[in-house]
Amino acid sequence: MTERRDHLHTRVLHAGAPAFDDGAAPVNAPLVRTSTVRFRDDAARVDLHHRREAGEAVATYGRHGTATHRALETALGELEGAEHVLLAPSGLAAISLTFIALLSPGDHVLVQDSVYGPVRERIEPLLTRLGVSFTYFSASAGLPERDVRAQTRLIYAESPSSFLYEVIDLPALAAFARQHGALLATDNTWGAGVLYRPLELGADISIQAITKYVGGHSDLMQGAVAVKDREVARRLRDTHEALGLSVGADDAWLALRGVRTLAVRLAQHQRHALEVAHYLADATDIVARVFYPALPDDPGHALWRRDFHGANGLVSFALRDASHADAVALVDALRLFAIGASWGGYESLALIAPAARLASQSFWRSGAPVVRLHVGLEDPRDLIDDLAQAFRRIAR
Repeated sequence: MTERRDHLHTRVLHAGAPAFDDGAAPVNAPLVRTSTVRFRDDAARVDLHHRREAGEAVATYGRHGTATHRALETALGELEGAEHVLLAPSGLAAISLTFIALLSPGDHVLVQDSVYGPVRERIEPLLTRLGVSFTYFSASAGLPERDVRAQTRLIYAESPSSFLYEVIDLPALAAFARQHGALLATDNTWGAGVLYRPLELGADISIQAITKYVGGHSDLMQGAVAVKDREVARRLRDTHEALGLSVGADDAWLALRGVRTLAVRLAQHQRHALEVAHYLADATDIVARVFYPALPDDPGHALWRRDFHGANGLVSFALRDASHADAVALVDALRLFAIGASWGGYESLALIAPAARLASQSFWRSGAPVVRLHVGLEDPRDLIDDLAQAFRRIAR
């Protein structure tokens, strides 16, 4: 008889569920807050400290987390297919943790040129000051054969990428990294573990801004780093400890709540976003290009079909024959789409893509203004009507 293996959506619903105590248990993990951990006796204190030093996820102090954090780590481990998960106070903190833990003075890192902007704006200056060198490469141009060095220790990627959703051949990049003795880390916030599982495709580290789709309600800040390898996890954990990174129990509990509904929310986001994307693709008098990997004419569509399990609510579009002032007028005219820099919540948002961030991406070269939409859970017909009235205003 073969062993039963439940579907990912089922496993995520039950991962980290509290054990029965005297025959009963709550459905979800309780919220446990503490700074000080009490021990039954000194032998228990010593034992737990030794187990933690050996890499076991046990709490000996509030900064190390509680049963609430353990439940979230277990659920995120199921999402990512990871053995080890570390929580951080934001997505950027999770990215910074990865770079700082895995790189030393003299090391070299290859970074896809269309990743999340603060990697270039914040992390590169910090690491350069500490003796790490950076090279940016175009994923669409193929593997970075000419840019790899003997000192390359890390390759950092994001698929689909920030703002324009460039889809990369992650298995090929993972094989390239192994060939050159480098680790491959990827930002998986877009896929959230339900839509994309980089560790299964060969990546060594998968990072998420839990702030986005896992949280799902725009009311928490959090990040996570997921890995399979025990030694990589040890390096990350040592740095995590040294930096004193911690996540409040309330935010961990909110993220765990979000995990339980993640799959159904993402499916609804995709249904709505596809309707909006098709509307934008047909608005050729005002829209020059739509960026959404699920559209058949998107350059990354074939890779998306091969490696992904769906799409989310992010749709960007470039305006035709328009100025930055036209883009400002457009987003100001929207009524249901609020102007906001984040995404992943239930609400729809619009944001003009910063020109400087687009200029650093080789994926698409144009001076046309780009507007990023996060298509939320409102009725898509209302969202399309909102876009239509805004387009009419700037057309006038």
